[in-house]
Amino acid sequence: MFTNWHNPYPVSRAPVMARNVVATTQPLAAQAGLRMLLKGGNAIDAAIATAAALTVVEPCSNGLGSDNFAIVWDGKRLQGMNSSGAAPAGWNPAYFRDKHGQIPLRGFDAVTVPGAVAGWVALSERFGSLPFADLLEPAIELAERGHAVAPVIAKKWSQAMPLLHDQPGFAEAFLPRGRTPVAGERFVFGAAGRALRAIAETRGEAFYRGDIAAAIEAYAREHGAQLRASDLAAHAVEWVDTISVPFAGHAVHELPPNGQGIAALMALGMLQALDIGQYDVDSVEGQHLQIEAIKLAFADTYRWVADPRFMTEVRAADLLNPDYLRERARLIDPVRAIDPGPGKPPMGGTVYLTTADAQGRMVSFIQSNYLGFGSGVVVPGWGISLHNRGHGFTLQDGHPNQVAPGKRPFHTIIPGFLTREGQPVMGFGVMGANMQPQGHVQTLVRMLVHGQQPQAASDAPRWKWGKGLDVDFEATMDPALLAGLKAKGHRFEPTADTYLDFGSGQFIARLSDDIEDGYVAASDSRRDGQAVGF
Repeated sequence: MFTNWHNPYPVSRAPVMARNVVATTQPLAAQAGLRMLLKGGNAIDAAIATAAALTVVEPCSNGLGSDNFAIVWDGKRLQGMNSSGAAPAGWNPAYFRDKHGQIPLRGFDAVTVPGAVAGWVALSERFGSLPFADLLEPAIELAERGHAVAPVIAKKWSQAMPLLHDQPGFAEAFLPRGRTPVAGERFVFGAAGRALRAIAETRGEAFYRGDIAAAIEAYAREHGAQLRASDLAAHAVEWVDTISVPFAGHAVHELPPNGQGIAALMALGMLQALDIGQYDVDSVEGQHLQIEAIKLAFADTYRWVADPRFMTEVRAADLLNPDYLRERARLIDPVRAIDPGPGKPPMGGTVYLTTADAQGRMVSFIQSNYLGFGSGVVVPGWGISLHNRGHGFTLQDGHPNQVAPGKRPFHTIIPGFLTREGQPVMGFGVMGANMQPQGHVQTLVRMLVHGQQPQAASDAPRWKWGKGLDVDFEATMDPALLAGLKAKGHRFEPTADTYLDFGSGQFIARLSDDIEDGYVAASDSRRDGQAVGF
């Protein structure tokens, strides 16, 4: 798959090759996963340990109150897991219109049921080989003994503070010494250690039906919010089949809605129809087509995608219909940027990690509090930093994503997976709100069409579409490429998004069909992360 091992982009990292691998956004979390592999655990054990550690060492992106999703190759077949939480029973459009006039971005009324802990338990029960409590040991140690805060995380932490310092429980948990930690300063998160111990001892029951659930409800009631212990107890992990499209000799897999992975698949389907391979890797023409395909895909995604139980008019299969994608591709003007609307198909800050083991098991896993620290609400005594996924709903009447009790909101976090002729090739993901499908498309075109190795594809300059004709370009973008795209009508708008910027990718790919050859892994140089293996 990789025909070009040269990296022409500014980078300080080399790809890692080994038979057992973990790649994620923070080195201590990567080491937590590696500890499980060295202990005799498998790739799923490693993924859970890494995810748990990330709630402690990268709290600006995720926490114990997150949601998560996974795609797992168990050695025989591909399986998807959706552990996103639903709206509380007390939520409906009238509740938000009367109280806020909109669905708030922060605070308790942005909090749906957190699903991350249930996701860990479900993965362990179905695929794990080590005792569940063992998997949380590194995270507990990091929380109770503390760790030195990494440089990029310290920066993201400080950027979030002005937005969240007055949210319930935030200052107590995340402003030790009355401020955010600086790089290299030790951060101790004893409350989260207490929660992790309770989760380990009860296999998650404390979180959904025990002391932690009771504490969450009590804090919600104190602040006039609707989240209840009964909502937590009703949470259920859903096992799903992936959705996929053929692209460049491979099948690209994403999870079905309520996530936005379908946007990446739609864009890739259009690029396949447009023969994207005829253009050079960093050409104006090739990059223009990718931007335009993403815009068309997002127009449909924002209009039609929701909890699949409520997608009664347009289904995921309709949006991935090859004839429909060819029809959408024909709207792309090769010489001019457009501002498209949704079509009507024929009826019919996040952390990311990936792991792989010597027996061929592979995991693509993503976990998030949504925008930075999420809601900003932290349950005292337990260190439960709650996400703000409720903001993903709309109040628009008739929209499939309109808020309703027990409904899952539109979700941005998406793990990706690649197969060829039914066999596993790569687990991959690029964190960062709506950057995620865009990052999937840009890196896959580089790897599958142009043969770039994962670290080069990850480190290459990226663009990020925002709305209309507005596209932001990374500072390292070739000035000639930038000028060429502007000439086609793409408007450069400096981004106000100081947290998610251009995303962060992690990639683990098999080096060949022979599992004995092992894997190649890459960790995005835009974060503190690391790929490790043995």
